[in-house]
Amino acid sequence: MIEDIKKRALHRTKIIEGQLRGIEKMIDNDDYCVDIITLSLAVQKSLGSLNKLLVENHLRTHVTEMYDAGGEQRDAAVAELVRIFELSNNRG
Repeated sequence: MIEDIKKRALHRTKIIEGQLRGIEKMIDNDDYCVDIITLSLAVQKSLGSLNKLLVENHLRTHVTEMYDAGGEQRDAAVAELVRIFELSNNRG
């Protein structure tokens, strides 16, 4: 992984971890549902930010190498990107 992206992705995972612990505590404390949903939506947004970092890293490293290699490697890179696109559009 590109070091800067790795650092930011790890930071993002720590934030998500804290948010999830917060949701667990809120549920355990029978907090107001809307407050729990609000934090849950924040977690989803944080996961989206993490995914963006991971896709950026993949594009800058693996996809670039695969595309430059040409042939079947290039085709595999395109197939991976299409699969990621499809997965992101099938969420929720």
